[in-house]
Order: sequence, then C-alpha cells, then structure tokens
Amino acid sequence: MKYLIAGLGNIGPEYELTRHNAGFLVLDQLADMHKTDFTTERLASYTEIRHKGRSIHLIKPTTYMNLSGKAIAYWLQELKISKENLLVVVDEIALPFGSLRMRGKGSSAGHNGLKNIEELLNGQDYARLRVGVGDNYAKGRQVDYVLSNFSQEEFKQLPEIIGRANEMILSYCTAGLGPTMSKYNS
Repeated sequence: MKYLIAGLGNIGPEYELTRHNAGFLVLDQLADMHKTDFTTERLASYTEIRHKGRSIHLIKPTTYMNLSGKAIAYWLQELKISKENLLVVVDEIALPFGSLRMRGKGSSAGHNGLKNIEELLNGQDYARLRVGVGDNYAKGRQVDYVLSNFSQEEFKQLPEIIGRANEMILSYCTAGLGPTMSKYNS
C-alpha cells in the first residue's frame, strides 16, 4: 500500500518556524524519526519512508501555501496514488493550540492552501490532519498571526504535539481513517 502525506507550509527561512508551517514541521520530524532527508524534486521537497509494510511518500510543496494543490495533484499522478490514500497536514486557527483533528473530508474553512487543493482535486473528499495553532490575534490580523513564529511557550510544547501528529499519520496509514479518528480525535 502506498500513501501520500502532504505537509503544507511556505518555503524559505523567514517562514521556517511560523504557525503556517505546521505541516512542514510535522513531516520534518517524521522524516527525522525514520532517518531520511528530503530532496528537492518537482514542485516539492520529497522523501519516502517505510512503516509496517507501507510505502509512505512525504511531500512539502515548494509552490507556497496558496498553490499547494498543484504539487499534490502532480505527486498523486506521478506516484499513482489514489486520493483515498492522501493525507494533508495543515495548520488550523479554529482549533486551540496543540489540538489535533483528523477528518476524511471537509471544507477549506477559508484556508487558501486547502482551497487550492479542493480546486485541483475536484472536491473536498480527501483526508486532512488539522494542527491547532489557536486564534490569538486581533481582528483583521489573521495573516500576520499565521505568518508569525510560535511563542516561546508554544515552541516548548511543539515536540510533543508534533509527535502525536506523527502517531496519527502512521495510524492512518496502517489502521485506516476511521480507527485513527476514533482513537486520537479529542
């Protein structure tokens, strides 16, 4: 079985530890756990890991957040992976910091990366793991908030949160969507 896990974020050192790069941070730790490195490929940084007989292909789109769908559509086709085996890891302001929620489908909820994926995959029927980054911003300052770095207190908590996210990803690839949602969604 083959899976495509796409962690969303923006490339460049100025975005590295921002809330909007939660997807990149999760996949970076997953690759580190499996002692593999990302290489720059077409439209994405790419690596592959193996877990319990599964081939798990990890991508971090290099298209910037708002064009994430372009990279995901390309890699699904390139690797001949069906949309049913796609999981998108994305930041979510509607969830409290540290919350993790997996869903089999859903709206973009105003997230431009998800909007682009919906557009290019013709629908909302793909799994996503939302990483809660909270909503501690003033009215009209949402973009500044997601493009700012995690606070020092949040940064201390990130390894544990990212570790739980990676447990959920591996569970998704081995146990499936339903059992993973039952076990991990709070």
